Amino acid sequence: MKKTLNILIGCLVVSVGVLILRHSHLVTGGTAGLSLSLSYLMHLPFAFLFLIVNIPFYIFSFIRMGWNFTISTISAVTILSLITGIDQWIPSFSIFPLTGAIMGGVIIGFGLSILFLNGSSLGGFNILALFLQKKLNWNPGKINFLFDFIVVISGIYFFGFLKGLCSILSIAITSSIISYYKNRIAATNRSEKVNLIKFKNATN
Repeated sequence: MKKTLNILIGCLVVSVGVLILRHSHLVTGGTAGLSLSLSYLMHLPFAFLFLIVNIPFYIFSFIRMGWNFTISTISAVTILSLITGIDQWIPSFSIFPLTGAIMGGVIIGFGLSILFLNGSSLGGFNILALFLQKKLNWNPGKINFLFDFIVVISGIYFFGFLKGLCSILSIAITSSIISYYKNRIAATNRSEKVNLIKFKNATN
């Protein structure tokens, strides 16, 4: 129950950060950033695109990360999509890009860390970052930044150079916060693996 509540809190925190970036006309990384870029380009709701873009990663997650992690991730993505869906009913407003980059980066960083620490993610490149940490002990914050950087650089076409720089600042802040919790995230991954082995042994 506590784990479920923490995942809900993590989704709520990330959704606030995503909405801040959206109203700053900035982009974040990963599938969330890709979905934001597509929402600007295609004039479709972020929530709908976010669900669609993540489908291939669910398949990878099921094969490489296990059923429990995949279900938790799908639930987290669905919750985030539902929460951010309220944006269409929020009156239009704008946030200064630099302010939005800092606020959004910090909030998303803490939200993602909460999810990672509870054996969940927001799909997409989050799954790959956690997989590479689990298998190769790579820093999930730095891996996340690399994937996010690629998405943000491609998004500069939509936002312009200045807002692109602010977006890079935002993902750097997010990645720094995730990196701060990397040892605790690794410990969570090890604990999940041990519990899975115990469960398999008990059922054999």
